[in-house]
Amino acid sequence: MFQLKGKVALITGGSRGIGRAIALKFAQNGVHVVVNYVRHRKDAESTAADIENCGVKCFVVKGNVANDDDVRNMFGRIEQEFGVLNFMVSNAASGVLKPALELSSRHWNWAMDINARALLSLAREGVPLMRQGGRIMAVSSLGAVRAIENYTAVGASKAALESLVRHLAVELGPKGINVNTISAGAVDTEALKKFPNRKEILDTAISKTPLGRLTTPEDVADIALFLCSDLATMIQGQTIVVDGGYSIRG
Repeated sequence: MFQLKGKVALITGGSRGIGRAIALKFAQNGVHVVVNYVRHRKDAESTAADIENCGVKCFVVKGNVANDDDVRNMFGRIEQEFGVLNFMVSNAASGVLKPALELSSRHWNWAMDINARALLSLAREGVPLMRQGGRIMAVSSLGAVRAIENYTAVGASKAALESLVRHLAVELGPKGINVNTISAGAVDTEALKKFPNRKEILDTAISKTPLGRLTTPEDVADIALFLCSDLATMIQGQTIVVDGGYSIRG
């Protein structure tokens, strides 16, 4: 249906959780995948093996998306291996979970650099490889528009990310590049395990979700696949919320 066979995708933070699910979904639809990671090499290699079992090419590349040299090296490797890039998913994320008044400038800058500014660096290096157009997606969260306990720095960085997506959409649209955000609801990933009130978050999410279950990484991956298809050619600069209706309950 999606006619994506032979295309090339980069997934940052692609070794685990949502990034892994997106990488595998692409591979299952014939897309060659570059898996970026920064710490979990074994997870990245395991993901790459599963991707290659789908009959497509894959390589892993270590790099901190907040480091411009790492980003340049990553795209140099992509150009060498494939010569082109069709899809890019900015999924790598990090941040400190603290009340606002306990945040230092280092905490703030760390979240902003990895969660927001990284997309700008990725676009700057990746767009030249999208010679025939392409799709750029950023993975956000409901904390960009809602106040969540201890989520100040991350939430603010996700809000900045969504704003950057809109500005990139205006600038890159004439180049045939679609830029959109996928905002995920409560997903039980490794990142959520860092929240001291994880169980409360999950229980509340389930109770307030009209569809009666948590959002899964695969749900997010389905939207990423859709946004790469010809069915989504007129979706530009949007934030698509994948949460089973949780966010409409207040």
